[in-house]
Amino acid sequence: MKLPEILREPLVHFLLIGLGLFVLYGRVAGESADSRSIEVSREQIAGISRQFQSAWNRTPTQPEMTGLINAYIRDEVLYREGVAMGLEADDPVIKRRIRQKLEVVSEETSQQVAPTDAELNTYLRNNPDKFRLPTTVSFEQVFFSGDASIAEVEKKTTNALAALKTGTPVSGLSEATMLPASLDRTSMDVVARDFGAAFAKQLDALPLDAWQGPIASSFGAHVVRVTERMPATAPPLADVRPMVLREWENERRERNRAEAYRAMASNYRIVIDGRPAAGGAEP
Repeated sequence: MKLPEILREPLVHFLLIGLGLFVLYGRVAGESADSRSIEVSREQIAGISRQFQSAWNRTPTQPEMTGLINAYIRDEVLYREGVAMGLEADDPVIKRRIRQKLEVVSEETSQQVAPTDAELNTYLRNNPDKFRLPTTVSFEQVFFSGDASIAEVEKKTTNALAALKTGTPVSGLSEATMLPASLDRTSMDVVARDFGAAFAKQLDALPLDAWQGPIASSFGAHVVRVTERMPATAPPLADVRPMVLREWENERRERNRAEAYRAMASNYRIVIDGRPAAGGAEP
């Protein structure tokens, strides 16, 4: 039988078609398997390390290297998922832009229902330090310049304390200064910032309604009378609702993004330096 006649045989046609389908399936299946597999080779790890060294002039530590590899995997997972959704079609800076877009989508996956006051109160109770109102203090002061000697300051302080007990007004005792004669309900953080931490610490320990001194500050010496001290308190929701709502929504977005990434990453086989990653990739 001649070659042209062989090619006309139905059985040969069937075999050729079968061979073509086999080859096509092999290619498609191979591409599909590869698209669901992320391998971080030793060469890629070395490249990631070189980029870090170029930016920071040192080699990354092991925790830093783990973080960099996880960041690379994260980029790859989010990039591929974004491409599968067609997000790359309208932006030339493909990987970064797709990752950013997909993260925004991930943050808003859950139904965006406004939280109830009960939910916000629970969040407030579970995160008191974020919203606690600081200790505040009210005090009067007589100021003496820091240019004077210790002996002079002690003498002026003794005289001022004696005069104050007889009712002499503060204005007649204090040296010229831009400092206020009194402060009302001022946060201890602000006092520490303006007068120094040591001054604030001593002020916090003084008894109420008694002139005391000298107390040193970054400006000089002071004779002080604390008139009111309000301890740090956890405020009611009504006083800090906008802040609580903002923090609650930020936490919800972060949680949605992390959960969405874990779900997407679970669809991939992660291989690092030839070894499957234990527990998948970190979000």
